[in-house]
Amino acid sequence: MTDADLIAGWVAPGARVLDLGCGDGVLLRRLWQTRQAPGYGVEIDDAKVLQCLKNDVNVLQMDLEDGLAAFADRSFDYVILSETLQAIHRQEPLLKDMLRVGREAIVSFPNFGYWRARIQIALAGHMPVSEELPYQWYDTPNVHHCTLVDFEALCAKLGLRILERVVLTGGEPVSLLPNLLGALVIYRVSA
Repeated sequence: MTDADLIAGWVAPGARVLDLGCGDGVLLRRLWQTRQAPGYGVEIDDAKVLQCLKNDVNVLQMDLEDGLAAFADRSFDYVILSETLQAIHRQEPLLKDMLRVGREAIVSFPNFGYWRARIQIALAGHMPVSEELPYQWYDTPNVHHCTLVDFEALCAKLGLRILERVVLTGGEPVSLLPNLLGALVIYRVSA
């Protein structure tokens, strides 16, 4: 199971979707094909925008750091930020904006509290590199790493309601000690 599998299961048939940091648009294409959920992607990278167009995905080239002022209040049912939170400089305004634009937000990110990441820092003395964090420290797009505890504290600070949380490692759900044993976290959140 991947975060895309979970997201596809959470999106209601026919729902309007905005995918922030949509990459090549594969998730949006999947949501259209399997859930008949029309959507738009937002991507900054030129090459990925072209891939979206090749995948027949509606995409807008925008910098998420500038916010979502281009979108009206409640214009989407779901606003998705899949494995992009850690690449954003200002998460608080973006999360608020996501829930202004959409009824629910779906957020996934690599859990920096995962035991393998902790071991790489503690014993090997270097920043973690893994399937979830595939970059070296000097070429990573990631600017902020967080744990699921950090994200839940931020949600509490912003008054956001966590509707659902799934923690995965190797595609399998983790329920025991999720902040330590979970590599990837996926949340459904509302205002």
